[in-house]
Amino acid sequence: MQQHDTHSKIIGYLLWIFGFLGAHRFYYGKPVTGTLWFFTFGLLFIGWIIDLFLIPSMDREADLRFNAGPLDYNIAWILLTFLGAFGVHRMYQGKWITGILYLVTLGFCGLGVLYDFWTLNNQVSVRNARYG
Repeated sequence: MQQHDTHSKIIGYLLWIFGFLGAHRFYYGKPVTGTLWFFTFGLLFIGWIIDLFLIPSMDREADLRFNAGPLDYNIAWILLTFLGAFGVHRMYQGKWITGILYLVTLGFCGLGVLYDFWTLNNQVSVRNARYG
């Protein structure tokens, strides 16, 4: 069985820089601990430092867990992280109606963006399974 590289260690480490807010954990499909890191500043920075060494295993796990295909996880995550309130990540996935709604409501006042941090990997994986 061929393994596809769906997530990037480079993006993971770049998000780790802001990881005390859980960005890298959301990226690798760990929304519960991502939320915990967000509210505890990476478990008072201790968990954040430990994650420096855990990123390679989180990357391997994400590569096994999510479907590769025409939509790139890295692009989707960069769009969500920096332009999420404008819905660009949704438009990238072909979800034009919700993308435009995000644009005019600033990501449903931030709640939609938070929802997408929790579910983006699954959204892309489902799209890739359908079209890949």
